Amino acid sequence: MTIDEEFDKLLKQFHKLSDRHILVAETDMSCSDIQKVVELSDRIRKAGNELVGLMKKNYDQLMRTKRYRGLLKLYGSTKDKQKRKMLADQLNEIQKQYNVTGDYCRKSMIPIGKKYGINAVFALTKAEDVWHGIEKCLYGNGKTLHFSKHGDLPCIRAKQTKCGIILKVKDNQLQFKLGKSVFGIQVKDRFQTDEVNAVLDYLAAPEIADRKAVQTLLEDAYCISTYRPCYATLVPKLIRGKYRVYLHLTIEGRAKPKYDRFGNPRHKYGKGIIGADIGTQTVAYTSDTETGLKNLSERGNSIQTSERLERLYYRAMDRSRRATNPQNYNDDGTVKKGAKTWNYSNHYKKLKARHAELCRINATNRHLAINEDANHLRSIGDVFITEPKNAAKLMKRATKTTVNNKGKINKKKRFGKSIKNRCPGSFQAAVENKFKASGGTYIEVPNNYRASQYDHTADDYIKKKLSDRMYKLTDGTLVQRDWYSSFLLYCYDFRTSDINKDKCAAKFDKCYSMEKELIEWIKTNKIKILNSGIKIA
Repeated sequence: MTIDEEFDKLLKQFHKLSDRHILVAETDMSCSDIQKVVELSDRIRKAGNELVGLMKKNYDQLMRTKRYRGLLKLYGSTKDKQKRKMLADQLNEIQKQYNVTGDYCRKSMIPIGKKYGINAVFALTKAEDVWHGIEKCLYGNGKTLHFSKHGDLPCIRAKQTKCGIILKVKDNQLQFKLGKSVFGIQVKDRFQTDEVNAVLDYLAAPEIADRKAVQTLLEDAYCISTYRPCYATLVPKLIRGKYRVYLHLTIEGRAKPKYDRFGNPRHKYGKGIIGADIGTQTVAYTSDTETGLKNLSERGNSIQTSERLERLYYRAMDRSRRATNPQNYNDDGTVKKGAKTWNYSNHYKKLKARHAELCRINATNRHLAINEDANHLRSIGDVFITEPKNAAKLMKRATKTTVNNKGKINKKKRFGKSIKNRCPGSFQAAVENKFKASGGTYIEVPNNYRASQYDHTADDYIKKKLSDRMYKLTDGTLVQRDWYSSFLLYCYDFRTSDINKDKCAAKFDKCYSMEKELIEWIKTNKIKILNSGIKIA
């Protein structure tokens, strides 16, 4: 192996190990170019749907095969490695027979891409996305493949900087080319300026930066941030009735630090342990210096009003749809089975546009609120301890039909709306990423930790009802249940992965006084904390 070949091999290894982040900036495209991008995105959607239809047919035929289902069941119940490998080979062979493979998915996309006039790079990238969905169904928790509906605009991604969306430097600025359209990005703040300058520095001398990266990897076993532009993605969005196109530039390395207008770091990193109990709508946390109990994904007091307005718009749309399509409904109000033709009035279309815009604004506010809360938690500690993620399980409806004491059937719904509006899973994932990326530690306790059931004054696990939000310990102390769970997570023993009873006894009085001050502050400011049991006069 020559020196150059060895260097290329090490460089590829560095690319696999290094971190990546995404710079988001709006493009400076003209109106005509934006319309071309939207039209291309819609063609990619149609091509993707055609491929999904083909692969879904093959996948359904595969899952109807008794032999495949039998082997799948055997594979799940077998623990012997050799037998599992033999069964896996047989499963793969059947997948090949029914054309449920990545190669078939990519090859099938080539004629479909030509049919819709799509660049081969974009077509193959879309084929990869479809195959990831099939892999989720084959090996993960996926159930079926889904089609993209009319109005959805998939991103336009090229996993190279020299094909599809070409990156160049002109007049010391980044310039991109899509077909015959040439455009740049709007750099609006200091963070974007620092990121762009770092990319320009790399592109000015890429060989030097690559050699330094490989040398650091060999000597220190550490990946430096080279800020190599990996590939670009165009994301069209409909905002306030107009299309805007954003560029997502994937960059090698960690993101540049952010500063405020005075030049101070925007995000400060604290030291200490944080125990957090993440519920369906709230988060309670305990740290060395602060306790907290707040609603998730909330900025100010506007989110509940926005959620109600979403429901009102949706109900108005339903009334309009029923009035213009009475032939599609039964006498009891249910929708008729079979193929139907729908007519939509201009009033319905206006309501739908308002509803879509409101949903977009609410989604953006949730995203910003989640990031703000994650940054605040990182500022008060560097070790985050919480329970395992369970939002997806809580969202599912109950399968069994049960009857209450009065003989009425209990509702099967669970926490779907709460999770949709408050996004506890997204919050937990954002906190995990924030702590790991900034040098902190993220810990999920074992399932047998049971922070919500333990009572440190009795040194015993006492089962409580879900409705008991304010709970009296055996010594008579009244505690807010979510906060107390966060306190028990704060008292985590790193050696035994269990509750540290000595720490509970030593730290409880101090933390309990902070909790009482917090509840008084909530009552004084008349803040409504959902499902907390805190009554506001």
